[in-house]
Amino acid sequence: MSFVVTGLPVEDFRPLFGLSDADLTARGIVRHTATAAIGFPCRITLEDAQAGDTLLLLNYEHQPAETPYRSRHAIFVNESATQTRRAANEIPGCLAVRPHIALRAYDEAGMMTAAEISPGADLAPVIERMLANPQVAYLHAHNAGRGCFAARIDRA
Repeated sequence: MSFVVTGLPVEDFRPLFGLSDADLTARGIVRHTATAAIGFPCRITLEDAQAGDTLLLLNYEHQPAETPYRSRHAIFVNESATQTRRAANEIPGCLAVRPHIALRAYDEAGMMTAAEISPGADLAPVIERMLANPQVAYLHAHNAGRGCFAARIDRA
């Protein structure tokens, strides 16, 4: 089964890039500087930031469905992001390097129908198996440790 992993729309975050720390704080956003090559995953590019890159840490509603599964959580977005990533039939770097990714399957109404945890490097067959279920409309990937939303996955 073909699939596509999609980052968040860069257009949603561009107005925040370059704002002063005071303006960000007023919006509940914190600017961070990446200190390592892994550990600061951008939800737009679906890659970890490089050491020295600046990222915004903010709260984002990734599951807006009016169900008990409606959800928001902290995410990083890299201030140097210029384009939203769409990865067809491949696992982007920020997922592949993680030891555990939680995949959550949702139906058209936004109700969770299944969930599995897998090493990031082994996600493709799990994604394909979950999307083979006709009741599944889409998947969300989350970092298993902190629970942060990582990416949306759809049938290609």
